Amino acid sequence: MKLLNVFDYRETAKKRLPKGMFEFIDRGTEDEVLLRDLRVTLNSIKLDQHVLNDVSKPDASVTVFGEKLSMPAIIAPTGVAGMVWHDGDIEIARAARKHNIPFCIATMSMASMEEIADGAKGASLWFQLYVFEDRNLTRDMLRRVRDLGIRNLLLTVDTPRSPKKEWNTRNGFAMPITPTLRGGLDVLAHPRWLAGVLLRHIVAKGGMPTYANYPPEYRTKITRTAIWDNVKLAARLTWEDAEEIRRMWDGALTIKGVMSKSDAEKSAAVGADGIVVSCHGGRNFDSSPTSISVLPEIADVVGNRLTVLADSGVRRGSDIVKYMAAGAQAVLLGRATLYGAAVSGEKGADHVLAILRDEIDHCMAFTGQSALLPAMTSELPRSVSNGRS
Repeated sequence: MKLLNVFDYRETAKKRLPKGMFEFIDRGTEDEVLLRDLRVTLNSIKLDQHVLNDVSKPDASVTVFGEKLSMPAIIAPTGVAGMVWHDGDIEIARAARKHNIPFCIATMSMASMEEIADGAKGASLWFQLYVFEDRNLTRDMLRRVRDLGIRNLLLTVDTPRSPKKEWNTRNGFAMPITPTLRGGLDVLAHPRWLAGVLLRHIVAKGGMPTYANYPPEYRTKITRTAIWDNVKLAARLTWEDAEEIRRMWDGALTIKGVMSKSDAEKSAAVGADGIVVSCHGGRNFDSSPTSISVLPEIADVVGNRLTVLADSGVRRGSDIVKYMAAGAQAVLLGRATLYGAAVSGEKGADHVLAILRDEIDHCMAFTGQSALLPAMTSELPRSVSNGRS
């Protein structure tokens, strides 16, 4: 089947990955209400059409933190990229480089930040930070990030507990991964993934995948529970921690997981440079509103002080335009490029980004927009759940 859109890539990835691995990246939490709401909400938003404007060469480029991007997209941090394709983090980073958009390295990636920087030379790299219980380890990690020349930090703050992902538990793919007969048969039924991803990683790296950004003495196989409390994610994380990270980090600081006006205001108050309005792709809190439903009011409050980014649920280029219309200056992509990488590594991720870029072009042409500059987003409709348009 010729793959024409992100949904096609999703269906092909579903066939190529073990069920447990696919559902780990694809499904939500609890009853998956939010996961369904994301698609329903984005589909319900309509964009006004304007005609007889010159849209012969729509310009989808935007500038974020002083960097010009070819389109308003950033690859979101996804720690399991290395489990959908061998060196998946590096492959997706190379695809991002080709499209002149940033790739955000995850704290829990299967390839280290140094490996990604070396394997995708010239890529624009950001780093996503989860705070460890041992704050000294967090400081050490930030020093490594700075030494690589990375200047953009995403502080993820919306995971105070491990989400209740019942599908992962049933499939044996909860972290740590628990080997089961059912899971073993699932893996054996996907020999291409077994040989090309898991066994290849074991041979190349000398063992099962680990969280490669952890200090060597604290790295634990993904099949084992971390036995050191100091590398567990911080159980207590407050605005004081955000202030401390602001003091430690001299680059651009973006707080990821902001879903309210008050938290957006606090982000500005602690000295953040940006925020990501994010419901974590429906993977964390099933009773959360969708990102785009709260985005306009947040952008109105802090859009003149902070760079406002957004994510969750993007499957079409028109979804990106809708996020822009609602007040975002760029959009993070997670599952979409994972589906692409699961099918054919860098080539698949590259094609997914090309599809989205082409769909953005079409959407801009039909809405009569020649550019997607932040100053022009107010001219696009904001038909979101709070009734604005």
